Amino acid sequence: MGKVDRAVSLGGPWSAKAACLMLKIPKRLDNCLRSGEHYAMTKRKFVPIVEETPPPSPAIRGRGASWSPANRFEKLHVDLTDVDVVDLDPDESERPRRATQFFRDGTKTIITRNNSPDVGFETSLNPYRGCEHGCIYCYARPTHEYLGFSAGLDFESKIIVKTNAPELLRAELDSPRWKPQVLVMSGVTDPYQPVEKKLRVTRGCLEVLAKFRNPVAIITKNRLVMRDVDLLRELAACNAVAVNISVTSLDPNLQRVLEPRTSSPQARLDAISQLSAAGIPTGVMVAPIIPGLTDHEVPKILEASANAGAQFAGYTIVRLPWAVAPLFEHWLEEHFPDRKEKVLGRIRHLRGDRLNNSQWHTRMTGEGIFAEQIASLFEVGCRRAGIGERPKLSTTGFRRTIEQLALF
Repeated sequence: MGKVDRAVSLGGPWSAKAACLMLKIPKRLDNCLRSGEHYAMTKRKFVPIVEETPPPSPAIRGRGASWSPANRFEKLHVDLTDVDVVDLDPDESERPRRATQFFRDGTKTIITRNNSPDVGFETSLNPYRGCEHGCIYCYARPTHEYLGFSAGLDFESKIIVKTNAPELLRAELDSPRWKPQVLVMSGVTDPYQPVEKKLRVTRGCLEVLAKFRNPVAIITKNRLVMRDVDLLRELAACNAVAVNISVTSLDPNLQRVLEPRTSSPQARLDAISQLSAAGIPTGVMVAPIIPGLTDHEVPKILEASANAGAQFAGYTIVRLPWAVAPLFEHWLEEHFPDRKEKVLGRIRHLRGDRLNNSQWHTRMTGEGIFAEQIASLFEVGCRRAGIGERPKLSTTGFRRTIEQLALF
């Protein structure tokens, strides 16, 4: 595993909570982590002692977020990217690039369960926490706050790696308590984000799933999924896999600032084409649809995906929980100031005059006239493109590797 394997363990309460190892860490931040001063987790929610506004600084090339808003659980927040905190060379023409750091996660379980009526599945596994793709709208950004990080730059530059995920998955599937069912990869962060090319944690999990023939549904924005076509074919032979390629926009210029480290739109269409040609059930997720910014592209995305071989489709409306709302607002100001009020106005209309509404049954699709228009646009687009129903995966081929001894 290279540098990941050579990382050294951190002490203190933060380590007990996150159970991970940092590859590279500034000495000053290291002291904070060891003492647990800034990352102590409590049941109370704290408000930063300084009212925050996004810093008046330019966007960072290759990153979705350009600042680090306060963690809602912190007693005190210091943004280490703020020019008032970090002295910069006056001769520097642009902000220093935020390097990505990787941590080892010492989790003891890998399968996550949920009881949400909106997502369509009960179990999922996520080989990573945080995502270097840097999609500015990502609803999972606030999950990084539970680790003592920010939902902003930290989410896309401090990646938690579950290096033992395949071993944990094997043990959980071998347990008699496991009832064969569809597992979703990933549902929170992308299982094929850039570092997967080297670490191969997701591939290790797929090898386990193929051995057990346990059905899996994959969601990704990265063409790297084509690397694992051999395992996906093996699962497809048992009707135990479906791949969902997420396409938000066909405009590469928009994609580069909206989802800076994802595969290009054309590369995603190529992935759909090659996976479909390999006999792997493949569909498109038009997600998230951002009203006033990407909603007009829905019919074209569905048509292009169908032409590439997509057999099924789904969609969601953009969600902006917690710190994602100010991050997204600031991003609009940076990149689309002329559309900012229109986009935010449409989102509020969909969300009961708010930027986010977590109410079940409507949080994925919104409500009101714009939500109805988007639903109609999607339905008609699917019909015209000839896109059908999502396949039902089978658990009949499931097998355990440990045979139970018969009692005499």
